[in-house]
Parts: sequence; C-alpha cells; structure tokens
Amino acid sequence: MTLSGPPPIPRVVPPVINPDPAKTLESLPEKVRQIHTEVRKVVVGQDDAVDAAIYALFSRGHCLLVGVPGLAKTLLVHALSRLMELGFSRIQFTPDLMPSDITGTEILEQDAATGHRRFVFAPGPIFTQVLLADEINRTPPKTQAALLEAMQEKTVTVAGKVHKLDDPFIVLATQNPIEQEGTYPLPEAQLDRFLFEVLIDYPSLADERTIVEQHSFTPLDRLRPALTRDEVLKYRDVVAQVPAAPNVVDYAVRVVRATRPNDPGAADYIKRWIRWGASPRASQFLILAGRARAACHGRFNVACEDVAALAPLVLRHRLIRTFQADAESKSTDDIIAMVLKDVPRESSSQ
Repeated sequence: MTLSGPPPIPRVVPPVINPDPAKTLESLPEKVRQIHTEVRKVVVGQDDAVDAAIYALFSRGHCLLVGVPGLAKTLLVHALSRLMELGFSRIQFTPDLMPSDITGTEILEQDAATGHRRFVFAPGPIFTQVLLADEINRTPPKTQAALLEAMQEKTVTVAGKVHKLDDPFIVLATQNPIEQEGTYPLPEAQLDRFLFEVLIDYPSLADERTIVEQHSFTPLDRLRPALTRDEVLKYRDVVAQVPAAPNVVDYAVRVVRATRPNDPGAADYIKRWIRWGASPRASQFLILAGRARAACHGRFNVACEDVAALAPLVLRHRLIRTFQADAESKSTDDIIAMVLKDVPRESSSQ
C-alpha cells in the first residue's frame, strides 16, 4: 500500500503588470477617434454620449442614458457594441417583466439515455458583455433590483448558485424623462450603481437635417469594428494604472463634500437646495472615470480638468434636491455648476 502525501499547494500566479502602460496607451486616442468616426455614420450629434460610454467601459462602470423617445439612444448602444466586437443583449423593460426574465432560471431537463431528470440553469439575457436595459424605469423595483448584483459584483445568483458574468460587462440603460403612467422611478440604490447619468438633448438644426438626409433602414451595416474584445480588456487594465496626483484626489473629494448640506463648510445654497449630497462612491468614480478620460485624451495622468468635466455626469443622479430648489427652478446641473465655480482647484491648506 502506497501512502500519498498531502496534495500540492497550487502555485499562485501573480497578475501580469504592464511594464510600460504609458506606451500601451499611445494608440488609444486614435482608437477613440475611429469609434467616433464610425458612430457618426449612424448617429449624428451624440459625441458626448459616445465619450461617456467609452469612459464607462474602461472604468468598469455603467451608464444611464436619459432622453425623450427618438433621439437614437438604442441605436447608439447597438452601434457601440458592434464597433467593439462585444456580445450584445437587449431587454425591453415592461411592467410585467420578472427578475428571472433577466437573470435566467433553472429548468427541469431529462436525460434521453438514462431517463434521469435534473435541474439545469438556462442563462438569461444578462449573460452578455453589453446589456441594453431599454426604458429601465418601466418595470417595478423588484425587477429593477435584479440588475443590482450584476452591476456591482459582476455575478448572478440563482437558486443559491453564483454564476460569473463575462468580461467586460457594461449596462447601458435608457430612460424617458417625460412623466407618464406606468413608470417606476429608479431607487437611489439603483441609481448609485451607475457611473454616469448622460442627458441626451434634441439635435441642432444642422444635425437634424443631416439625420433626415442620411436616414437608412439598415444603418449598422455600414460600421467597421474599431476595437476587439482583447483590446478592450488590455486598455481597461492599463487605464487602471493611470496615476492621479494627491492634489487631484483632494480636488475630487472637496467637490463631492461640497454637495453635502450637513458638511461644516457647506455653502448656504447647498443647505437650501440639497437634501442629500453625494457619497464617497462619487469621489471614487470621479478619479476612476478621470483615468479613462485622461487616457483617451492621450495623457498618462489625471488632471483637475478631468474631474471638473466629469462632475456633472457623476453627480447629477446622486444629489437629491429639496422642494425649495424646485420652487426656485434650480436644476441639479445648475447646482453642480455653482459648486465647480466655488471649489478652487488648489486647496488653501496646500
């Protein structure tokens, strides 16, 4: 009888760190320009929304696209998924949608040879890489909550079993801001999972003429892929290594803290117009998204200008206004603009 010793301890392979991330990112700005060029073939005048989606993808975040019907929100998401050669699924949110319609469910399957029956997991449409959650506010909170685990943990739990989602994974949700029956406002916990809230407005006169002139029933057929999945993963890992200097981190934190009415240094208009300010997650997201913006602009360092440019996208869905703000017609963007004007980019303590 031969006695075997204890099983060998598996060797832990450390993650590969790019020795020269700045050199790897040199090609990223050109890739971003290619994406913009291709998107303009099918969607006119939405450059800011395209940038936001790219930053979110490289920051491992998600986007909420808010705009009235007919502004090409859905088409934009379709185009981006095709340009990056990523898996794509669309879920049309309706009042009768169930959580299992999103996550999937276990079904009873019978083996034809043995006759044995067993439960097998049938994945739902959430098992993709780019998920379009169309009109997300048209389904009840119970179904909206089915996205929470996936957006935060990148996993789905069904019948006590944890299923890992593919990488990368990004949720691009659309929402109609017009008040209508049959809508369910997103809870604050759900909103906080989105890195950005992107407002999509009506096109200019020139852009609308171009939209009408270039109308096509098969617009996506004209697109040529600009990024592969492997390139997306490579750039995303390197973007995470873009440094943010202490003064930039300090600026991001001070901007977020300036939105809290209970902060000792809160301005009078914040106490009057804001009921709840942004949490530290907003500070984190400003720096994470700032890394992506800096890299896409050809810089290997986060600057205060990145934080200021992204602050409306990161903060507008995290601030809860008071009735007084509504009475005085002060929008969230108005208040954020005042905060950015009042908070200096260099701290007085430095």
